[in-house]
Amino acid sequence: MKFSFVTVFSELVSPYFEASIIKRAKDANLLEFEFLSPRDYSEDRFNRTDDYAVGGGAGLVFTPAPMFSLLGELRQKDKDAHIVFLSPAAKLFNYGDAKRLSKKEHIVFVCGRYEGIDERVVEEFADEVFSIGDFVLTGGELASLVMCDAISRFVPGVLGNEESLSVESYEGNLLEAPSFAKPAVFEGLASPSILLKGNHSKISDFKKSVSKIRTKYFRPDLYEKFLKGTRYEK
Repeated sequence: MKFSFVTVFSELVSPYFEASIIKRAKDANLLEFEFLSPRDYSEDRFNRTDDYAVGGGAGLVFTPAPMFSLLGELRQKDKDAHIVFLSPAAKLFNYGDAKRLSKKEHIVFVCGRYEGIDERVVEEFADEVFSIGDFVLTGGELASLVMCDAISRFVPGVLGNEESLSVESYEGNLLEAPSFAKPAVFEGLASPSILLKGNHSKISDFKKSVSKIRTKYFRPDLYEKFLKGTRYEK
């Protein structure tokens, strides 16, 4: 699977792929990463990509010309590329989106900065627009990394143990039950005794029960979906 990042600060993004699970997947050719800069498509002699907003206001906005050139060229090379814009004024990205997007062969993340991207660019090229939360970041790079990581986990072969996907948080509209590592007792603090008895059926029932309690407490909205049997997908 290929991920392209449209950003004027590739140095903020590229180091993330040089360690741990994502690096191993990259080295195994399961994941591919590309970085594209609007500055390379700017006709300004200083390679500027931003200007003041029409109608006034604080901050600068990405101008349309460099983005149109970059994304237009990208579309010509790969008409099936799925172009995603990151914006706080958008649908919240969720677990179901990550699973669905992992079926794409090529995802392009367009990372804004300053006061955002000229809306004409979004209207012309966006297949989807996402926010990762009800807050504002200084740019879309962190949001794109969050989405890329979440999506990558569903690509076959990326995780060492695919079984972990079936028991993690949000699968089946429930938060994952808490985990405990050995030793079973640490400084007088014990793991739940039921986990030590080797009865896998009872362990499974225990984890499901705790998962329901945790979801009901922390995410009542998600718990309602669980009760209704609604799939956590778009």
